[in-house]
Amino acid sequence: MVLSAVKWVPVPIRTHIITEKDDIVEVVLKYTSPVAESGDIIVIAESPVAIAQGRAVLSSSMKSGLLARFLSKFPNKDGSLGTPEAMQLAINEVGTFRIILGALAAALGKMVGRKGDFYRVAGRDLAKIDDIAGTLPPYDRYIVPGPKNPKEITDKIFKKTGITTVIADINDIKCVDILAISGKVKEKEFIEILKNNPLGNDDQQTPIVVLKRV
Repeated sequence: MVLSAVKWVPVPIRTHIITEKDDIVEVVLKYTSPVAESGDIIVIAESPVAIAQGRAVLSSSMKSGLLARFLSKFPNKDGSLGTPEAMQLAINEVGTFRIILGALAAALGKMVGRKGDFYRVAGRDLAKIDDIAGTLPPYDRYIVPGPKNPKEITDKIFKKTGITTVIADINDIKCVDILAISGKVKEKEFIEILKNNPLGNDDQQTPIVVLKRV
């Protein structure tokens, strides 16, 4: 069955504020067990997964260097790396050399009208960094990189529940990035379903959604 040809209704799941003290697998099981059934799909926002892994960094604690301050002038300010602190975190994640190569690739790509070369060279995971804007307090003061080993998490949930589980990075301009998926469906089938972003990481406090087929 093709997922995009089926009508799906998102059921947002409101949770407590997830912190580094939480086990994200147990959180998902706790909140979805009264709702999720066989044939449903569990979708989890990537930021709470990373937060539970202890990967959130207080912005004011990030000392940005000269390179980070310079390079942060170039990305779109609505993007992930538009502040010196976020750019410094990117440098810390992959190293100065890859960031410089990515910046050079971006400059050359721009000359020929091509976008995305920075992330293709420096690393796709850097696009998953969430800067401080638009995040639920107290994490509106934190920078949150993407989670580590997301497939391990979806595998654990799928093994315990038998329900297809997805970790996704979705924004409000219809960009969908599937970080991990465990189940019997293909990644490309989720793109159209999730474009309207049923997740809510801000004051909605609904970082988990159960998709139900009707």
